[in-house]
Amino acid sequence: MIFFNWLLASTTSTDTEVMNTIRQARADDADRMCAIYNHYVLNDVATFEEEPVSPSDMRHRVEEVQKAFFWLVCETDAAVVAFAYAAKWKVRAAYRHSVELSVYVDPTHVGRGIGKALYADLIRRLRETEVNSVIGGVAGSNPMSIALHHSFGFEQVAHLRSVGYKFRQWIDVRYFQLLLQAQPAR
Repeated sequence: MIFFNWLLASTTSTDTEVMNTIRQARADDADRMCAIYNHYVLNDVATFEEEPVSPSDMRHRVEEVQKAFFWLVCETDAAVVAFAYAAKWKVRAAYRHSVELSVYVDPTHVGRGIGKALYADLIRRLRETEVNSVIGGVAGSNPMSIALHHSFGFEQVAHLRSVGYKFRQWIDVRYFQLLLQAQPAR
């Protein structure tokens, strides 16, 4: 089922437009999602994983997330170029109304609004659930990711210093939060 389509002017030709489709991830997307994600595992601090993820591991992750929340992909010309998901913030029961968003875009498609479109779709879906708190983590200094969170009204609520160590450097993590529902009376 297609949930969201939009046109994006192609950067390779002035005469063409590219159709982007956002939909729920499927098991057969695992290879392409691994190619995108493993680029960040091996070359970036956007994830603190240090070993590439296998397609079977990726399929398992998607299945687990989709039991309660959403894992979306963006296709451009029928090829997966990005994915994003809303996963449990923590496993304890009282956290059940809190999620953490993550988005990964193929490096050749960064800066085209794909990550923003995926975030918009996830947040729209989450507003239709009982989720109250949406959290986004940004590792290192990543101005594009910080701007993405601010564009949706997220507020920075924490700055954890030197909590990750990757590529022989200590890495800070900033957490951003967006509240979706009215707060209960105390």
